[in-house]
Amino acid sequence: MTKAATLLLSCPDRPGLVATVTQRLYELGANITHADQHLDRQAQMFFQRIQFELPADAPAWPAIEAQLAPTLDALHMTWSLIPAERIKRTAILVSRQDHCLYDLLLRQRQGELRTIYTCVISNHPDTRPVAESFGLPFHHLPVTPETKAAQEAELLRLLRDYEVDLVVLARYMQILSGDFLARFGRPIINIHHSFLPAFSGERPYHRAYERGVKLIGATAHYVTEELDAGPIIEQDVTRTSHTDEIDDLIRKGRDLERLVLARAVRLHLQDRVLTYRNKTVVFG
Repeated sequence: MTKAATLLLSCPDRPGLVATVTQRLYELGANITHADQHLDRQAQMFFQRIQFELPADAPAWPAIEAQLAPTLDALHMTWSLIPAERIKRTAILVSRQDHCLYDLLLRQRQGELRTIYTCVISNHPDTRPVAESFGLPFHHLPVTPETKAAQEAELLRLLRDYEVDLVVLARYMQILSGDFLARFGRPIINIHHSFLPAFSGERPYHRAYERGVKLIGATAHYVTEELDAGPIIEQDVTRTSHTDEIDDLIRKGRDLERLVLARAVRLHLQDRVLTYRNKTVVFG
């Protein structure tokens, strides 16, 4: 019997980083089962993801963290230790369109996404039957410009009550305020129906049609205060032609949105994403 964890770390590059970290894990009795690393030469930043196992009778994870801390902190590392048994709790925010919501719920039911869905929250009542058909609580929080502050306060209360680790915006067509983002302080993943940075903001399919593009795309990114400008996790594209009408672009785009969002959520849930300088390192 063993217990497993993932160690994520980043720091300014220097010789001996891999040797120092792996030696410390060895001294703690760890068996490394997988390791990935990346060096951004321009930024001179080092990134690593290590999966390892310990004997079942090893000390509890807080004690392991305390034993790792002096070594990692001395190397000026930003790091986190994520036990394998820890399952992240996810809330899904959605407006009227339900294609991404359905896809996320089905993938979790089929075992593709290792998470606990806590609730579905929407500014419209349309997706209540979808949430309830999967046995999830549904919360309708309508919002107008005049009620936005109060709505976000209630949204924050719900997320805290459900002890949410991750929020997924599955076509939640609202901009979250900087104050809300700062107070929530945890990752939020959004799906944007365009290959960012092209056609950010509203009605990207309509603008793509007007421009006559030959490719359309979808982008999953972490949410920041700047609209559609957060660190990109995953993207994909599909071809279009002069015969495609706007409805064709929307249909093709929805297929991409489902796939790209699911990939990004999976990568995050598997602790494969590190962010820096508004960019990501994604370990496949």
